[in-house]
Amino acid sequence: MSVNTGLFKHEESVLILIDYQPEMFEQVRSEPSENLIDLNVRLLVSAAKAFDMPIILSTVGVKLGVNHPTKKSIRSAIPDAVPEIDRSTMDAWEDEAFRKAVISTGRKRLICGALWTEICLAFPILEAMKAGYDVTFVADAVGGRSQLTHQTAIQRLAHAGAVPNTSLALVTELFRDWKSPLGKKAQEFIFPYYKELSGQLLRAGVTSPGVTV
Repeated sequence: MSVNTGLFKHEESVLILIDYQPEMFEQVRSEPSENLIDLNVRLLVSAAKAFDMPIILSTVGVKLGVNHPTKKSIRSAIPDAVPEIDRSTMDAWEDEAFRKAVISTGRKRLICGALWTEICLAFPILEAMKAGYDVTFVADAVGGRSQLTHQTAIQRLAHAGAVPNTSLALVTELFRDWKSPLGKKAQEFIFPYYKELSGQLLRAGVTSPGVTV
């Protein structure tokens, strides 16, 4: 099993997004709002595009007629060239097409988000780590069916050696210098993120101080 002990670098990493589908969002009870998860996922997508990181997108149950594809706001942020890998398995790692897509990137560090935390996030991360990958998961871009299931899954993953992180912290970890070429690219999507986040907080009646990095 791989154990990550250092900062993640964009050139070593791949972004993996699993089951961000309307039916999955409807059952999330651990986070303050669907919109906040959506926003944080789109921040990760923006970083992956700006930093030339591969994106792997997967859904469950679409071909079975059970669920709809990826939520439109998230799907529209992801390049059309990135296909949706639809599965019947709850554990994405058990799906051959998904597993081959990860392996084909040639990258050994995975940045993961999924709905729900306790199933669709936890299962493939544990399997990927067993296969030798370093994994970080973005805790504010995921959600579970309750606070208990969400927090228990986070503890399970952390005990196993996966690294919890949050969306903005992860993005800044990937470039780390505002004066670098990547830092300039990051400004183009981080500042709009701040603005949308502030709007969400205001609509929710939360007073937020200015955000600085």
